[in-house]
Amino acid sequence: MNKDKVLQYLGLAKRANKIVSGETSVLEYIKKKDVYLVFLASDAMSNTTKRITDKTHFYNVSLNQSFNTDELNKAIGTSNRKVVGITDKNFTNMILSQLDR
Repeated sequence: MNKDKVLQYLGLAKRANKIVSGETSVLEYIKKKDVYLVFLASDAMSNTTKRITDKTHFYNVSLNQSFNTDELNKAIGTSNRKVVGITDKNFTNMILSQLDR
């Protein structure tokens, strides 16, 4: 996996307005089936991890926990976000291709 490339694509998706962040927002998008890939910070609290993991499995959404809160926030230019969802299939495919390496 090329972590730097994944984080660059995540920042690009943010600038293209193709992400949603925050637990509540991401959960809503998962339920509406408008999110294709979810990044959950590896250092998220156990209750957040359980909620996000359960929803992504139920709705068959890809989940990645390879990054911590600081890495995710630096990539998208925010603070204190534990959950980030990608709302575009093309960005999802680009990121998944880097994750599979």
